Amino acid sequence: MDSVSTYRACRVAIIGSGSVGSTLAQRIAEKNLADVLLLDVVEGRPQGLALDLLEASGLVGHHRQIVGTNDYAETADSDIVVITAGLPRKPGMSRDDLLQVNGKIVLDVVRQAIAHSPQARFIVVTNPLDVMVYLAWKATGLPSQQVMGMAGVLDSARFQTFIAMALKVPPQDVSAMVLGGHGDLMVPLPQYSTVCGIPVTELLDQATIDRLCDRTRNGGAEIVGLLQKGGAYSAPSAAIYKMVEAILLNQSRILPASAYLRGQYGLEDLYLGVPCRLGWTGIEEILELRLTDAEQALLQDSGDFVKVRTEQVLKQML
Repeated sequence: MDSVSTYRACRVAIIGSGSVGSTLAQRIAEKNLADVLLLDVVEGRPQGLALDLLEASGLVGHHRQIVGTNDYAETADSDIVVITAGLPRKPGMSRDDLLQVNGKIVLDVVRQAIAHSPQARFIVVTNPLDVMVYLAWKATGLPSQQVMGMAGVLDSARFQTFIAMALKVPPQDVSAMVLGGHGDLMVPLPQYSTVCGIPVTELLDQATIDRLCDRTRNGGAEIVGLLQKGGAYSAPSAAIYKMVEAILLNQSRILPASAYLRGQYGLEDLYLGVPCRLGWTGIEEILELRLTDAEQALLQDSGDFVKVRTEQVLKQML
């Protein structure tokens, strides 16, 4: 059998066809990165979205298969499973308000998905993110490097944007880093955030940096408040795409992700946002940055908060 007949395109299953999931499907297909399986419990919705994306393929120039389905069997042999399913935040809600209801959804989703794609890498997007990733890891039984959460890429992109706006420079010239839980206790790191290699601490006064850090922590809530209905989806889908791309193309790229910690940064047995090297096997390495005492204290507080919420959910659901 020749190499052409044995070739199989990479497959990404996206569970949840809301704004984030459908926009991610579009990004993956239009970049010709992988075939896409878009799954949702609502009959007709994923099928309609998939057909709409397929009808655009000749216009935008991609040749990827896009399938919409309500049946997990059609997601079989996916290389990556992205979980966006869950209830979104409404104005005035915190991510932790979604703890119980989304926990049940994530458990159901991962148990069905892993049955058909036992070797997949899982990227969890559902909030409250770090707790949901831990729950997904426990439910799949996979090695921890195959289960991760998307948060740090998004949070860092927001910090990057706000720095660029403050300095009136292109966002592409800014490199930003945010660690910690995906919530109000996330930890932006100005010392590791640069503009063309120059630390922002040399370009902005402390009051401005503090203001940008606070805006980053509240970036999602700001958009929810402005929209009134629904939340952000363009930036989140772009952030997920970067992680999917790094894995499928085996880029060994360093990106912040929610990863399982075994003593790194002095934290144990929890998922938290840290810089990771992403490649074909998933999280290939967790990098430990040198933090100031103040930054380490903030990261510890963030980890303690996530740990308490995680233990609370585990007692109730597993």
